[in-house]
Amino acid sequence: MTDSGVLTLPAPAKLNRMLHIIGRRDDGYHALQTLFQFLGHGDTLTLAPRADGEIRLDADLTGVSTDDNLILRAARRLKEASGTRSGAHITLDKRLPLGGGLGGGSSDAATTLLGLNRLWSLGLSLERLAALGLELGADVPVFVRGHAAWGEGIGEHLTPVELDTPWFVVVHPGVGISTPSIFGASELTRDTPPITMARALQGGASSWRNDCEPTVRALYPEVARALDWLGERAPSMLTGTGACIFARLEREEDAEALLAEIPERWHAFKAPGRNRSPLHDALDRRAS
Repeated sequence: MTDSGVLTLPAPAKLNRMLHIIGRRDDGYHALQTLFQFLGHGDTLTLAPRADGEIRLDADLTGVSTDDNLILRAARRLKEASGTRSGAHITLDKRLPLGGGLGGGSSDAATTLLGLNRLWSLGLSLERLAALGLELGADVPVFVRGHAAWGEGIGEHLTPVELDTPWFVVVHPGVGISTPSIFGASELTRDTPPITMARALQGGASSWRNDCEPTVRALYPEVARALDWLGERAPSMLTGTGACIFARLEREEDAEALLAEIPERWHAFKAPGRNRSPLHDALDRRAS
């Protein structure tokens, strides 16, 4: 971040360390139980004030229409809710893959909300910003609140937790996955018995799973191949509805060694797990 009124902020990735689907609600959404954790890797947003009140975005997001762009939607919703006349020029450095299950769009929206709240000196609370974020998507509130969390409902009922913070190697097998296509699949498991947060945490990482993984395996052979390859080398799992998968490693040097083995046809990166969002760390540094 600079001292010139321009904010440069991270929009970190998330992992679903666990994802159970325990039912389907009357409104068509699925009832979930999940564990969210952040990564020390993600997109970067630069936000600069505009005196003319306009909101402009520089981003190369092929296939994402203006109306669907969560950054613009977040900025416009915050401007409307606050009544401010301020504007902003937003630049996105996109590193996270679209449709990867890493929450990139939701994280970008949360960084927009928190960053513009600071840039425009609005003083809105995290609770208010999280409520605005929920209007944009179920994953936005966890990024706004900024702490690893046990999530229930459609993922919006959050309880902060402390998880282990190993290194991860994240692999994108080069395919895009539509979340509605997975949640709409007839073969998707929707009746996992609910468990308590305490039981989930007591079981630990070795007992965690993702209920979407069998469906994604069946529908996307390249993801299945990547899961098999990675699973032979380290404990591995799908995040969200995919397409990204992650392997858990104890040490950075182990992550580096695994990263060096990844087949060239797949994109991959390594990153540490974080219980506190790098976005909140960056905002704190700005305030100090």
